[in-house]
Amino acid sequence: MIQKLQKRKYEILLLALMQHLFVGVILTDMDFYPRVVWPINMLILGLGSVFLFTGKHSWKHWFRNLHFIVVLLLPIGIPFFKDVSWYFTLLNINYVVFFCFLINEVLRFLIKPSYINTDIISASICGYLLLIEISVFLLQFFQYWNPASFKGVDISSPALTFIDLVYFCAITFTSIGFGDITSNTHVTKLITAFVGIAGQFYTVVLVGILISKFSSKN
Repeated sequence: MIQKLQKRKYEILLLALMQHLFVGVILTDMDFYPRVVWPINMLILGLGSVFLFTGKHSWKHWFRNLHFIVVLLLPIGIPFFKDVSWYFTLLNINYVVFFCFLINEVLRFLIKPSYINTDIISASICGYLLLIEISVFLLQFFQYWNPASFKGVDISSPALTFIDLVYFCAITFTSIGFGDITSNTHVTKLITAFVGIAGQFYTVVLVGILISKFSSKN
């Protein structure tokens, strides 16, 4: 059973990322989201990432395991610290570090010489979603640090702030840019510019990787 799950690790991670980013589509109670749904979907995401590190025992992976426990516990404190700005600053920093661990593993897999298969496709999508995750929590850090960082972001609840920034980062990565949410300080403007460049760069590099793997297969 474990071996079968290990073989499907990128599909499992992809499903975990999808539910974490887009579970708001089926939710209407935004107060219920941070109290119950957020801790649960972080647990799902953490379990979905476990198989990326199976069999690795370096200090980095031990640190990652300890850090995951911190990431898992942080959402539990949201109902108690929902009005404390430094708590959300700490939460966002830890999430950025956590997703950087994940995308590092995904990118290391993508650049290895191999053929195109379902793992490559799943890992490619995971990489894209992980870049969105990192961008969301990085921008959310600045939003809690300075509430005037963005125009158009709903700050009435942590859930709505998160959903708005997922939307903003997604349309920035895809170069759509509707303009209903905009950066409002020089820091967030520059970070948003970097996010857009990173999204385009990832797409270009990914296309090159896939072409090289397809050529290797031929």
